[in-house]
Amino acid sequence: MSSKARRTGFYLDKRNGKWLGVCSGLADYTGFDVTLVRIGMVAGTILMWGGLLVVYVVAAMVASDKPTGMYETPDEEKFWQGVRQSPSRSASDVRSKMRDIDRRLADVEAHYTSTNSRLADEIDSLK
Repeated sequence: MSSKARRTGFYLDKRNGKWLGVCSGLADYTGFDVTLVRIGMVAGTILMWGGLLVVYVVAAMVASDKPTGMYETPDEEKFWQGVRQSPSRSASDVRSKMRDIDRRLADVEAHYTSTNSRLADEIDSLK
């Protein structure tokens, strides 16, 4: 990923696009199914007498192409889509996972560092 590429930005996804990659880029940005975005774009263009088509072309001219290798795994892509949809929820999810990991690590640490009198008695009896 290049140093200028942002994982939370909007990019054209021409590899998965049909025409200019705006709908597939929007689907990648929002996490919606690309088919639903395309149907919405066609319906919006018909209802707005072509006004949405102008917005589509302007978006294609202004937005940059999606960098290759932006996500290493599908889980990473899903995570960043969640960040774009709701940054505060994503941050609280990460904090929650970290708290859970910290709690589990404390449990393991307490287990190994606690005094086990039965085990100590057995070791003493072996002496």
